[in-house]
Order: sequence, then structure tokens, then C-alpha cells
Amino acid sequence: MEFRPLGRTGIRVSALCLGTMTFGNEADEATSINLVDRYRDAGGNFIDTADIYSVGVSEEIVGKALAGGKRDRVVLATKGRMSLTDDVNDGGAGRRHLTRAVEASLRRLGTDWIDLYQIHWPDPLVPLEETLATLDDLVRAGKIRHGGVSNFLGSHLQRCVDLCERYGWAPIVSLQPQYSLLCREIELEILPWCAEHGLAVLPWSPLGGGVLSGKYRAGTDPDPGTRLGASTPQVSRPLDEHNMQVVDAVIEIANELGRTPSQVALNWLLQRPGVTSPIIGARNVAQLEDNLLAEGWQLDPAQVDGLVRKSRRPLPYPHDVYRMLGIRSYR
Repeated sequence: MEFRPLGRTGIRVSALCLGTMTFGNEADEATSINLVDRYRDAGGNFIDTADIYSVGVSEEIVGKALAGGKRDRVVLATKGRMSLTDDVNDGGAGRRHLTRAVEASLRRLGTDWIDLYQIHWPDPLVPLEETLATLDDLVRAGKIRHGGVSNFLGSHLQRCVDLCERYGWAPIVSLQPQYSLLCREIELEILPWCAEHGLAVLPWSPLGGGVLSGKYRAGTDPDPGTRLGASTPQVSRPLDEHNMQVVDAVIEIANELGRTPSQVALNWLLQRPGVTSPIIGARNVAQLEDNLLAEGWQLDPAQVDGLVRKSRRPLPYPHDVYRMLGIRSYR
């Protein structure tokens, strides 16, 4: 498997990251451990989880899967900020919660350190200075190696850089955003900003909640047991005319190449400028095997450009004028 730099950390991670949101929920413990083993056998070394996934169970399963000397060869990422209980003070990106959340994640993961600890969502109730200072303290204490963020706006990211430079804090090294052929909004500003500042970009929901796998069609009700059927707002993508046209284009290329739609959609994302490691999830080994085959080859430029054009939506102001004036854009 190809390895890519994790921003400017000096760490190298596999081009596909194993996401574990299904662990302890859609995939039982035995299946989840098997998924980790198969991913590592394929050469993968980057695993992403979060304390909120299955309310801590995902982290526990990952810890069991990496027991017995497997931990050292894995770059382990997790996230904190969400509430796991009904305690009014359980949650947020303040010092009180984050310090306790990291200790709890370390226990569940069965490790002494976390390679990448990410703030899951911004917290409007806590000054960003407190969040970043807490991450810096955790780095200095050796509990985490690096701090990252997820679902931050461009303005949040710029403020992170400014504050860390001003106070000499450990820098934020990565962003975990939603990004796929069906969700390309980060290309407008966030993706080029990350490339300019050296942040790793770790896209979640690279298959648009499963829509890009081609298994959903307009006018049909998704299986309630699937990601799309659960109607989670952050991952489901509507089965509207535009998205179905994108899926049709993906399927057409997949048929030409003898690939699956998932492999084509993931390969397109792997070739996007600034992308480090898309996060792939699976409910079973067959899904994982399919996704792993997205790496190690490339769509030709005409196929990439065709998917870019087909998935493009009308630009909002002022980006529409920027294009007219020829101002640089990834689109």
C-alpha cells in the first residue's frame, strides 16, 4: 500500500485509513477484529476511531485488536469532544472534559499514547485558546503525539494556526472533513488552505454514505440497517437527480475498467490535490476487500476530469466570479 506524509509530522500513513465507526454496532467484536487484521495484512497502518463511536466500545475493540505487540506498527487516531453520558459537564472542548476524555480513551485503547488526537467538532462555548492550550499540554505530557481537528471551518483553521504560532503551542496537523464526489464544498477554500499550511486531510464518508457504491437508486427506500437508511444527517446524501447522475457516471467508468463503483469513487478521491488518506469503513470483510482495491492504480486524466465535471454544482458568490476571472481553484 502507498504511504503518504501525515502533514508535517514526519509520520507516514497508508493512503487508505481504516475507520471504525461500525465497530460494536454494525460489526460485532469478532468481525471488527478480523477487519483490523485484514487491513494490516494488506499493508495498512492508519486506524481512526472516536470515543463516541458505539459509546466507547469501538475504542475498546480497537485496543483488543492491537494487543499482543501490534500497537507499535499502527498510527492510531481518535477523537473527543462529544458527550458519552447524561452528565451536563461530560462533553465539549474545554480543559476539564478533554483531559478526562484522553485518559478514558487511553484506557479503552490499551495504550500509553495516541498518535493523533482530534477535536471532533468546534465548541462555541469554549475559547479556542483553551482547547489548543489543552492539546499542547497533552502533547508535552506525552499522552498524545499530535493534535488535529474535524469539521472545522476555514476561519477556525486559520485561528488555530495564528494562536499556535503566537503562543508556541504544538500545531494542529490535520483536518478530518466530509469529502466525496457528492460533497465537494471543501474544495472552495478549505482544501487549498490545508495544502498551503501543510495540514493532512483525512476525508470521512468518501462514498457519500454509501450512495457512490451504486447500491441505492432514486425512488427506492434504503435498508434501515444501512448508513443511508439510518438517515444520519452528517453522512447521508440525498438521492436527487444530480447525485444519481454522478453515480451513473461512476458506474459507467467502473464497468469500463472492470472495477466496482466504490473503487472508482475512492480512487478519484485519492487523486485529489491535498488529500492524504480517505477513511474507509466496513461492516464486513467483503466490503473492506472491495475498498482496499481502490488503491494501487489510477484513473486516467480524462476519467478524472469527467467525474469532476459531472459532480460539479453551481458555485455560490463570490466563487462564481472568481472562476470567471481565472482565480485559482481546485474545481
